[in-house]
Amino acid sequence: MPFIFSEEHISDYYHHGYTVFRGILPPSLIGDLRRVTDVAREIAYELHGPSAQRLQPIGRFADRLDLGPFRSYEELPALNDALHRVLTPNHTIAGITRMGVFFEPAERPWCTRWHRDITANSKGVDADEYALISRDATFFTQVNCVLYTDVSTWYVPGSDGRPDLPEEPIKAEAYPETSDLDNEAVEHVNLAYCMSMPGGIQFILEPGDFALYRPNAWHIGNYAPYRKRATIHDGVWKPEVRAWYDRRSELLKNEE
Repeated sequence: MPFIFSEEHISDYYHHGYTVFRGILPPSLIGDLRRVTDVAREIAYELHGPSAQRLQPIGRFADRLDLGPFRSYEELPALNDALHRVLTPNHTIAGITRMGVFFEPAERPWCTRWHRDITANSKGVDADEYALISRDATFFTQVNCVLYTDVSTWYVPGSDGRPDLPEEPIKAEAYPETSDLDNEAVEHVNLAYCMSMPGGIQFILEPGDFALYRPNAWHIGNYAPYRKRATIHDGVWKPEVRAWYDRRSELLKNEE
């Protein structure tokens, strides 16, 4: 069934902090991206071990990967039209110089902590500036575009535009200790941790779905080896956002 844009995509994004373009990638492109991400997965395990979560940026591996499918993804007319309608005509996918791909762990389940990617306390962030730019729902954006069924991401709708509720940091800090557990127990404990966050929902994404969300909301990733994963991870930026990230990267580099 071909993707059809609706006003609901806009209302979902601005009310809840996320929207999903269901089935927006054509099957032929999904196939091309699956083939190249199979190679990328092996590179990730080779470089970072069996618990590797991602390979990023994929542009760094032009000598080992066919970047053509990623460029076709970046340039997909239906995708860019939908992004422009939700955000602004000046927004573009950040691209292969920053784009990553998420993978399943090869051996053992694990999850991230519940977190917000960008806050007033993040390194390289000016708190006063953040107070202004975080009010702009088109400033911080993040993408999970899935090539296989993906239930890894949990999210708290509406948390992007407000301070923490009292219980949220407490739940986030209750990260489970799993080093002495077998895989089945780890999976059980991690899922309980995901479900503990008040208001959290699970993204259920099918091949070709594109989730656009605000990463300054509470969210988490939860992974298991038996769930094959190849999820394109990126941002969608207008020029001033790209310049902001470039300035922050330079600042962090100078502090090293």
